[in-house]
Amino acid sequence: MSIRQAVSVAFFAAFLPTVVAAEEAVQIGGAYALLNKPASPQAAVILIPGGDGRMEIRPDGSFGSLRGNQLVRTRQAYLGYGVATLTIDLGVNVGAAVEYMRKIAPKVTIVGTSRGTLRAANGLSAHPSGLVLTAAFLPDVRARVGSASALPPTLVVQHRKDSCRHTLPGNVEPFQAWGGSKVKVTWMDGGVNVGDPCEAKAYHGFNGLDGQVVSAVAGFAKSVK
Repeated sequence: MSIRQAVSVAFFAAFLPTVVAAEEAVQIGGAYALLNKPASPQAAVILIPGGDGRMEIRPDGSFGSLRGNQLVRTRQAYLGYGVATLTIDLGVNVGAAVEYMRKIAPKVTIVGTSRGTLRAANGLSAHPSGLVLTAAFLPDVRARVGSASALPPTLVVQHRKDSCRHTLPGNVEPFQAWGGSKVKVTWMDGGVNVGDPCEAKAYHGFNGLDGQVVSAVAGFAKSVK
């Protein structure tokens, strides 16, 4: 290697991200989840996809469904923020997932999108540090939680033009009024809208806005006490 090549290698190495472990499938209560962990996690998030929640994760880390779901397709982007992610299949108990991730980082936030927000609400008995609801079934989440006193610090991420009948923007203000100071809202606009209004390629799935969603969620996860 020439001196010029050595200098070039050293220069680019200085700007490489901290080495992270490769994605791995971990078993929690008989079902699998995908773990992505930076070298020194500052926080952790549990990602709960929408739809039927069934990813069909196999022991080798491959999976057969929900690849386009917003949380699934961005699960590794959180590493750039120093945040570990656990993307859970349908059979994983959310509370057990919270306990698992507490061994990795002191702050654990549950993140659900679309129908996955209903499962997210079911995990609050594990007392996570925070809760993020993206394109959420807000009236149903409220009914499941019961009392706003049971909410941890909560972030709602909503697209202004989401036209899915279950996750309309008009649901946000009543939910925020119910949750009071515990609830913050981040509004998204723009992006790409294609096909079924309740699917991942529509505004509902934040199509074209992945970077903004990840930034908002990661920042919140690191900010909670």
